[in-house]
Amino acid sequence: MKKTMTVEKLIELGSLSPKGAKFLEICVKLERNIIVAGGTGSGKTSLLNIISSFIPPNDRVIVIEDASELQLQQPHVLPLETKPPDKNGEGAVTIRDLLHSALRMRPDRIVVGECRGAEALDMIQALNTGHGGSMSTVHANSPRDALSRLETMCLMAGIDMPLSAIRGQIASAVDIIIYTNRFHDGSRKVTHITEVLGLSETGQYITQDIFRFERGPNTKDGRVTGVLKPTGKLPSFMEEIQQEGYPIREEFFKEA
Repeated sequence: MKKTMTVEKLIELGSLSPKGAKFLEICVKLERNIIVAGGTGSGKTSLLNIISSFIPPNDRVIVIEDASELQLQQPHVLPLETKPPDKNGEGAVTIRDLLHSALRMRPDRIVVGECRGAEALDMIQALNTGHGGSMSTVHANSPRDALSRLETMCLMAGIDMPLSAIRGQIASAVDIIIYTNRFHDGSRKVTHITEVLGLSETGQYITQDIFRFERGPNTKDGRVTGVLKPTGKLPSFMEEIQQEGYPIREEFFKEA
């Protein structure tokens, strides 16, 4: 039987730092919308599964996937799966269909296994209508590229909406991007935890890295070393973190 990967195991493997894990736990509990981004085979789904373990047990969570991969352990989880068309090309159930159905089921959070097409627009709109703490994964080459990919996928929905409006929706819907990378030695590491702060006056995304992977020299046998470190920048919701009683001060985000 396949063993479930835990956050402790990720820290032990050097894929995530203890501080990074604590910050992600707070982000989930404070209902920040999270996108896990990365390349092929970088461990996006595994990471999504792990951070979803921080969702409080009382929340009603709807999980939408093409094929069931996520294994949420909370008691109020409703998994929904897509369905291919029959031999007559009828009866298909898409992620977009499931997202529309999910919104009628009054979930606290929505978890979409992967956004890879027009369903991104429905997900972004769902995130903007009060489903805080929702999550998904996106194939991308950097945290900022994840936002561009979401734009492209929203445009695939074929609706008559200017790019500036789509960009505004994405900027207000996505709070945190976690970027995971697969290195040449086969190791997978979280390299960025990035906060999306909104749009500039010129319509560009404003982001800040809260944590960034600082790479060290390779070991003699070619293994990648390094640590995910805080950048010293404070999250925009620092006041909320303290109001909710988390024992975290500004020093937490300073480099040790």
